Amino acid sequence: MSQRVLTTESGAPVADNQNSATAGAGGPILVQDQHLLEKLARFNRERIPERVVHARGSGAYGYFEVTDDVTGFTRADFLSEVGRRTETFIRFSTVADSLGGADAVRDPRGFALKFYTNEGNYDLVGNNTPVFFIKDPIKFPDFIHSQKRDPFTGRQEPDNVWDFWANSPEATHQITWLMGDRGIPASYRHMNGFGSHTYQWTNAKGEAFFVKYHFKTNQGVRSLSAEQAAEQVGKDANSHQTDLLQAIERGVNPSWTLHVQLMPAAEAADYRFNPFDVTKVWPHADYPLQRVGRLVLDRNPDNVFAEVEQAAFSPNNFVPGIGPSPDKMLQGRLFAYADAQRYRLGINHTQLPVNAPKAADVDNYGRDGLHATRYGSRQDKNYEPNSYAGPAQTGAALASPLAVHGWTGTHEAPLHAKDDDFFQAGELYRLMSADEKDRLIANIAGGLSQVTRDDVIEKNLAHFHAADAEYGKRVEEAVRALRED
Repeated sequence: MSQRVLTTESGAPVADNQNSATAGAGGPILVQDQHLLEKLARFNRERIPERVVHARGSGAYGYFEVTDDVTGFTRADFLSEVGRRTETFIRFSTVADSLGGADAVRDPRGFALKFYTNEGNYDLVGNNTPVFFIKDPIKFPDFIHSQKRDPFTGRQEPDNVWDFWANSPEATHQITWLMGDRGIPASYRHMNGFGSHTYQWTNAKGEAFFVKYHFKTNQGVRSLSAEQAAEQVGKDANSHQTDLLQAIERGVNPSWTLHVQLMPAAEAADYRFNPFDVTKVWPHADYPLQRVGRLVLDRNPDNVFAEVEQAAFSPNNFVPGIGPSPDKMLQGRLFAYADAQRYRLGINHTQLPVNAPKAADVDNYGRDGLHATRYGSRQDKNYEPNSYAGPAQTGAALASPLAVHGWTGTHEAPLHAKDDDFFQAGELYRLMSADEKDRLIANIAGGLSQVTRDDVIEKNLAHFHAADAEYGKRVEEAVRALRED
């Protein structure tokens, strides 16, 4: 094997990588040492701004294979044929902690999936829970501030966490999920994934369906108790990353089966609760799961920074046949995610290899900017319309148009028969076994009992009482017992 040559960033061979150029043997160092200055300057810039949320993540490549015919519901080409495979990249993540946090913590997990389709990249950005804490994006920055480190104490404060939840009753359902057994997955391989939001599918006839995505792990759901998680963090703070990496390296390729729930668009207006409220699930009795295909992960990234940290997802990356719904949280994320990537990675982040389309060409009039690597020929114009041979608009709408009516302003969506914040949290509680209920109560009480303000505790207790009388009574008793110790 021939010797590899160490070079500068411009490709020039490096004469000495062990000694700086100096004026005499003892220095001082010369500013003309271009290799030294470039090496130090690059080192200073090795860390890009980490994500405000979902900072700690792991990723893998794989494929999605269609196993069932869904052409009656969507004209998306990558779903058009049984047996069709599409290359994918997935990024799993925790939400609240920083890049240096531990994996085995009680936190929702991001489940962000990029499909490299021949009609462009499709990003499905979800979580391992089917619901979320809030239903309006205007509350999102405040929610995240309440969950992150306090600006004075520099740590996550129970007072902040539970105070926000006390004043956001719609969070009760997600709190019940988070504090239950599935709040700490044993690994990324052993958890389900959800699109969480409601999306729209449109078929070749122009018929519209609202859709929810469910990725069911084929490894089985496994979770950790709070005690097991603490032990795991002490052994290996990178436990989920280690597990995913080693499993794929061994050829034990994790997989998930994708099911969807489909609601004909005409049924949304009269459904008994707002079907676009991300704090609620659609009961399977109303809209059964229908199998679509399977996701398989079979290749680890070669470089975690280049491929996992620089991976950029945005829920507004749709393909023909798939589009948004009136889900308020989704509507806010359509802007926020892409804007976050423009800040973190620059306007040309879509040209990075992990983000660039692999099965589709990119041809538009966007030009220049930081890290631009894609250029047209010297004859290409940079404006449209033009009289030359540049790209022209020929595509159809991604999804069917939706009728919109009403007054502008800041107000809730029209009420449906069961638009309250508590009934599904109660239903979830009543589905749990006795042991699951015991662990749920202990987890909630362990956090809520640390809150210093009585009024904040009382507001939260009222939410659990509203969800289910037994649920509220048990949380109240457990909190009181811990506070009296």
